[in-house]
Amino acid sequence: MPSSKPPLAGLRVLELARILAGPWAGQMLADLGADVIKVERRGSGDDTRGWGPPFVEGADGEKLSAAYYHSCNRGKRSITADFENADDMDRVRALAAEADIVIENFKTGGLKRYGLDYESLKALNPKLIYCSITGFGQTGPYAQRAGYDYLIQAMGGMMSITGIDEPVRTGVAIADLFTGVYSAGAILAALHRQHETGEGAWIDMALLDVQTSVLANQAMNYLVSGKPPGLMGNAHPNVVPYQPFETSDGRVIVAVGNDGQFARFAAILGRPELADDPDYKTNAARIHNRERLIPLLAERTKRMTREDLLAALEREGVPGGPINDIAQALADPQVRARGMQVTLDAPHVADGALAQVRSPIVMDGTPMVAEKAPPALGADDADWRWR
Repeated sequence: MPSSKPPLAGLRVLELARILAGPWAGQMLADLGADVIKVERRGSGDDTRGWGPPFVEGADGEKLSAAYYHSCNRGKRSITADFENADDMDRVRALAAEADIVIENFKTGGLKRYGLDYESLKALNPKLIYCSITGFGQTGPYAQRAGYDYLIQAMGGMMSITGIDEPVRTGVAIADLFTGVYSAGAILAALHRQHETGEGAWIDMALLDVQTSVLANQAMNYLVSGKPPGLMGNAHPNVVPYQPFETSDGRVIVAVGNDGQFARFAAILGRPELADDPDYKTNAARIHNRERLIPLLAERTKRMTREDLLAALEREGVPGGPINDIAQALADPQVRARGMQVTLDAPHVADGALAQVRSPIVMDGTPMVAEKAPPALGADDADWRWR
């Protein structure tokens, strides 16, 4: 029988992080059962508490923290501290001395003056896993610079391949989010090693490193061809057809991943002969002749309604789908069936509950999501010790 105990139950995580990358890593660990204590600046708290509107409405009708804050701080406890206050720093060091993990995203070297840098805390806690998240890493000519996701997307190449008429950033902070996910993975790898050897670790995570890493096939396209890829809008550099098509009443995404799917798509459009044409028979040929092929396909999709094309794609096993807004995405039958939207008890919030988008992790049939809503600022100041 699967265990009802969360996989990281008993793990102690001290989060000295704000904005998104560090808190996202902390939330992942909280969803998996870790006890995460978030240390926030006294008075204002995490910067994202003010990144609104919209703001979550409190139980008494007051404005609580911004929705942004509530997206990445589920399952944590919140204590406040003034980093210039010696008593507060003693309390934070006491927590670090008994923690398994520290996550911080201060400027490189910024915590040394408070005795909260890796070397200082390692002396108190030799097994400590300490994850530092910065814009540019602990080394290199940019190490002292502050880094924000928008800047990193621009510097790291992502914006050069995203957009139609001009480079654009992605609709969510992709460098921050990927850094949070990679940080959580690195932390768990270090934890495994700690169990084997008793050694702690200092993890150096940089947003620019992560953004460069997740260029994936686009970076390899450049390394192999010597030609930097550019803007392609919604088309794919390595697969054709793999883009939106106009119907008579809206757009449909078609994602043809192999030659068999292309043959079925051509048949749906009443042009089965295209699948036997040497100019279009293989994916490599379709890429070479993209400019001639796409108008032939688009001319046929425009004769069909959106509903009819989607139904035909589903029937013939050709990947395709609608372009949903976020409301439509959360209302999609598959998203609902998977339980991606959850409601958490939150006595400090209006109606006593708060909707959340859960972690995508499902283990032994159980979705991994913390039961506690994101905390009010300083909610745990009176109960700040590890449990």
